[in-house]
Amino acid sequence: MTAGHCLIEAGLIEARSAGIMAAMAKMYFYYSAMNAGKTTTLLQSAHNYRERGMRVMILTPALDDRAGRGVVSSRIGLSDTAIPFGRDDDLLRHVREDIAAHGKLNCVLVDEAQFLTRAQAWQLSDVVDTLRVPVLCYGLRTDFRGELFEGSAALLAWADEMQEIKTICHSGAKATMTVRVDAAGRAVQDGPQVEIGGNERYLSVSRAEFKKIMRGEGRIDPAQCPLPFARDD
Repeated sequence: MTAGHCLIEAGLIEARSAGIMAAMAKMYFYYSAMNAGKTTTLLQSAHNYRERGMRVMILTPALDDRAGRGVVSSRIGLSDTAIPFGRDDDLLRHVREDIAAHGKLNCVLVDEAQFLTRAQAWQLSDVVDTLRVPVLCYGLRTDFRGELFEGSAALLAWADEMQEIKTICHSGAKATMTVRVDAAGRAVQDGPQVEIGGNERYLSVSRAEFKKIMRGEGRIDPAQCPLPFARDD
């Protein structure tokens, strides 16, 4: 069984066990390198809940507007609306206000969770501990320099359960790192931690390949063919 199937099955179990989860809510962190299917898995989890008549709230960082503000979109063409948040937003307050306006909430899902601040990760833990609502966070673990993101570091410290979503390096080995490349496929060594981009800027590689390209040994073609599922008929 693949990691993706395991996560989808986990979503089904969570949805079937809503009564138990209300009393035993947890904060989950699903992490990976780029292009491992994190957003696809998030959208599948949201579908699993809704299919059983349960209500979910999807949060996404406002700075990632590649698919449009307040839109979560996967590489295979799936998408859903979400609530955008900035670095100064109180996510516990957002959830409280949503419940006050719309009633019982069964799950909060967070896309690109690496962009959470440390304070926001703590607020999400309060959603679990105070409101008894499960929180499922999906994001990168490390940046293009191999260093932890602020949000990922907090989630690794505080999440009740963590699981890696696996993907493959061009070498065939397991990919655990993400490199930022220029137009020539050379590793970018410096720059801000956050620069929004997709396959043309970021590639998933194994640790060994990460070391090689960061030493300037070789290049990686950043051009990747679009997935056939995302094509318009």
